[in-house]
Amino acid sequence: MQKILILGVGNILFRDEGIGVRALEWLRENARFPEHVTLLDGGTLGMALMDALLGCDRVYVLDAVLGGGEPGSVYRLTDENLRKSMSFRDSLHQTDLVDTLISCDLLGHRPEGVVYGMEPQDYHTMELGLSPVCEQNIPRLGQAVLDELSAMGVDAVSGRS
Repeated sequence: MQKILILGVGNILFRDEGIGVRALEWLRENARFPEHVTLLDGGTLGMALMDALLGCDRVYVLDAVLGGGEPGSVYRLTDENLRKSMSFRDSLHQTDLVDTLISCDLLGHRPEGVVYGMEPQDYHTMELGLSPVCEQNIPRLGQAVLDELSAMGVDAVSGRS
C-alpha cells in the first residue's frame, strides 16, 4: 500500500501565505484517514521535511499558488507547473521544495508529488487570518484532495473524527 503524505506549507503570519496550513487544518477537522496517510504541518521547514518526504511514496502539497486566476481559485499542479506553488518558487517561504525533492532524488527516493493550492488575495500583510475569499474556499480546496484520494481508492472518511 502506497504511503501518502499530505503536507500543508506556508507562513500563517502573512495572511493568505498560510493557505496550505489552513487547508491541512480543515482536512484534520473534517475527515479521517487510514494509517498509510499522514498529515503534516510543514510550515516553512524546507529541508527539515526530508525525513517525511523520504518516508512516503506520494506527497500532496497544500499551498498558496500564483496561477494568475482570481483569488480563491483552486489549482492542481504537477511537473513544470510546480513553480506556481509558492513553496516551489525560489524561497518565498525561506525554502524551495524543488531543492528538497532533488535532495530526495540524490538519496534514492523521490516521492511522486502533486500540489493542490489556491490563488491568494493578500500574502504580504502580516495578519494571522486568511482573506475572506480564501477562507470561504478552503473547504473546496480540501474537498479536491479528498476527491482525488477517493478516486485512488483511499478511504478518507468525510465528517468530524
